[in-house]
Amino acid sequence: MKQLLMKIKEKLLTREIITYLIAGVLTTLVNLAASYLFYDILGWNENLVTIVAWVIAVVFAYVINSSWVFRSKYESIPKEAAKVGKFFAARLFTYVIEALGVFIFITKMGFNYWVIKIVLMVIVTVLNYFFSKFMIFIGQGKDKNEDECKNKE
Repeated sequence: MKQLLMKIKEKLLTREIITYLIAGVLTTLVNLAASYLFYDILGWNENLVTIVAWVIAVVFAYVINSSWVFRSKYESIPKEAAKVGKFFAARLFTYVIEALGVFIFITKMGFNYWVIKIVLMVIVTVLNYFFSKFMIFIGQGKDKNEDECKNKE
């Protein structure tokens, strides 16, 4: 049992996971700050706020995930365009999940804006990691030290 817990800990405490979580928190803060500005201060409609906050957060997320989390290297214009396209397509898919959640649970059912917003952001963050890891930045971001440690085992 102890070995199983150690293996789980090793899988979850990698540089990539930790930096992704930090990037996710920063992206979430960007989304929340934009939401606060447009919803609470400027009084915009919650559906419009969701769109604007999403666009701002996705641009931020692409930059931080590409450069810091997955350490994506420039390959060629077509390959980079494909990565950007996949990233935005995946984010658009999770945006639809978020927007539908806002529409259903806030606009139609009257639930508290911030409770629903936070729950949806957790779901979206987990989905976005899987899309980024397995569909967009495949095989990028590995530390040489991580590979060397695994080879020694």
